[in-house]
Amino acid sequence: QVQFVESGGGSVRPGGSLRLSCVVSRFTFSTDTMYWYRQAPGKRREMVARIGPLGDNIWYVDSVKGRFTTSRDNAEHTVYLQMNSLKSEDTAVYYCNTPPFFDWGQGTRVTVSS
Repeated sequence: QVQFVESGGGSVRPGGSLRLSCVVSRFTFSTDTMYWYRQAPGKRREMVARIGPLGDNIWYVDSVKGRFTTSRDNAEHTVYLQMNSLKSEDTAVYYCNTPPFFDWGQGTRVTVSS
């Protein structure tokens, strides 16, 4: 059973920063493409970022380009999402996952509000 443990969320003011982490219990982590998703209140879950096994093949949704950076540490089975210049529209629960997309973890809540 693959497990995802997200952490690092919190409440910040607009313009603030947070660094999310996701620890993955999967033997093949170092060969997995990892995805970050988020789900805002009342909205569907959306893909936010992707990172390839070697930290390559990175993609971001347009709304976070230039503000979010994803990275990974294969030795620690961890993927990160550095979020800067946060906006109220970034408020959501953030999750990580990998194909073929397993059961979602608990996620970590990010609230951006003045």
